[in-house]
Amino acid sequence: MRVGFFVWEYPPQIVGGLGTYAEYITREFVQLGNDVTVFTLNPGNLKTREILKGVEVHRPLIADASHVFPMFVTEDLRSWGTNIRFFNDVFVYNVLSATKFINDLIRKEGYVFDIVCVHDWLSSIAGLIIKNETEIPVIFHVHSTEWGRSGGRGSKVVSHFERETAQQADRIITVSHAMQEDLIRHGWPQSKINVVWNGVDPERYDPKNCKPEDVEALRKRYNVESDEKMILFVGRLTWVKSVKNLIQAMPMVLEEHPKTKLVILGKGEEQKDIIEAANRLGIKDKVIYRFEFVPEDERILHYAAADVCIFPSVYEPFGIVSLEAMAVEKPVVVGSRGVVGFREQVISSGPHQNGIHINGEDPADIAWGIKETLKDPQRAEVWGKNGRKRVLEYFTWRKAAEQTLEIYKES
Repeated sequence: MRVGFFVWEYPPQIVGGLGTYAEYITREFVQLGNDVTVFTLNPGNLKTREILKGVEVHRPLIADASHVFPMFVTEDLRSWGTNIRFFNDVFVYNVLSATKFINDLIRKEGYVFDIVCVHDWLSSIAGLIIKNETEIPVIFHVHSTEWGRSGGRGSKVVSHFERETAQQADRIITVSHAMQEDLIRHGWPQSKINVVWNGVDPERYDPKNCKPEDVEALRKRYNVESDEKMILFVGRLTWVKSVKNLIQAMPMVLEEHPKTKLVILGKGEEQKDIIEAANRLGIKDKVIYRFEFVPEDERILHYAAADVCIFPSVYEPFGIVSLEAMAVEKPVVVGSRGVVGFREQVISSGPHQNGIHINGEDPADIAWGIKETLKDPQRAEVWGKNGRKRVLEYFTWRKAAEQTLEIYKES
């Protein structure tokens, strides 16, 4: 098949899980014998057209029209304030990408596409334009929703784009059964919605690739002694990740496990709040912060250095980070209340257990999950090995790509 793939972030411009997904799934498509053409954002310093590992990538250069939008847009967009520049970048990227796709690639260069896929509202405008201008089936990949990210207080404009794209798309693919149920609850067309779990590269995320001396050096960098336990959080520092509740849980963990340190890896709007909370609770010497997006190889080393990985999200349609930790044979403690895909990845009881489910809204429950994991290191090691087995069976990018392509072919 020839696939038109519209996604907001793509290497080398990756800021989160969507970019990781796009990087891996497109490469798998190519390795399975398909042609993939990606349209993505250009921050201004990247090539407008190139081939990356067999994937054709287009990044139209955008211009700033943010001063124009307030002249004619809805009150909802006016309320975005300085964030109107973000909407500008999304809108202009979508229009330019769709125009280049239709006029240059199809009409001028003679490309014949079998399918177009757009990812979240960030590329939905391009999908709507292409749907109107061509006969190519459009697939809407939904990795999260505006109402979920915002706790029901999000932008009406963004929600409108999501709902309209859902109505016009030929098929919808989402990342978990929890997310599928949420979409149906909100009135999305049930017959269109398919579930394909995300994946991880188990060869890259293999603990055997992590040298013991490198792991030890990383722990020393954070002043984690050999007789101390290292808890690791990786992710954006935003309310849905429940990091502030994790900080609130730490004093309860330290009561039973005083030789424990929490390493927080990521950045976001809650950085200042997290530091203030740790200081207020008197645990600032037990919490280490790395407020940055860490390259993948270094992130893998962090998983290898950890004794337990904690992801207490209250909204997480899928959550690739837990798969990364599982692939590196680490026990995981994950949020399972609400629209959270972690509970489909993590087995919380029985012979195949690989972690613990907790309520990310309750610091006491977060603390319980961490303490339960730390109290029996041998059992935790078994959980870690079970996690990697589960990844190999259900959660590889190859499996995700094969299942996705089957849905494309049916559309």
